[in-house]
Amino acid sequence: MESTTRGSTDGAGARPPSGRGAQAARNDRLIREAARAVFTADPEAPIAAVARHAGVGISALYRRYRSKEDLLQRLTAEAMDRYLAEVDRALADDRDPWTAFADFMRRCLDLGAGSLGMRPAAGLPPTEEIAVRERRMRAATHRLLDRLKDAGTLRRDIEVGDVAVILENVQALRVGDDERTRRLRHRYLTFLLAGLRLPADAELPGPAPAWEELRAR
Repeated sequence: MESTTRGSTDGAGARPPSGRGAQAARNDRLIREAARAVFTADPEAPIAAVARHAGVGISALYRRYRSKEDLLQRLTAEAMDRYLAEVDRALADDRDPWTAFADFMRRCLDLGAGSLGMRPAAGLPPTEEIAVRERRMRAATHRLLDRLKDAGTLRRDIEVGDVAVILENVQALRVGDDERTRRLRHRYLTFLLAGLRLPADAELPGPAPAWEELRAR
């Protein structure tokens, strides 16, 4: 179910909020940041844990979101939008296709854009809003991969599901503090990106995961 606050993002030329509006906007930002951290670590965590992590009262959270499901749907939509923006940026990049793709994957990793951003909402009833985004994500990623394959810089057996699994698993890595975690994530992403360019005669065992398989988890 769509949150009543989803149309409240600042637009061009919008006046900055003041007074109670500024406080509400600050609380909303803190709640969403806390929810991403809490539900990524534990998708089963209660919504009260989000309020504690954000340092706001539970009533402030419920004024913005009617339920945990509502909040998770919002986070999922935001993660998908970040991913779509990065795919569009990569498709518009006029550098050589592999450089554009590698930079796209690095940006997705740093932004948390991709499967990790959607994982906490797994099992929620899919909304039409989310379904539309999923279709756009698959189509846009297919176009990006096709461009790489046409340029001869990507294995022809790499599919959209492979990109989703790579991002999810590398984003799930956490060792030490934030900077150490970031460096290790990029270390393993660099390693995996090299694997995507292996000669095609090195056959992969089994097909890429289908989107339905990823969603069913």
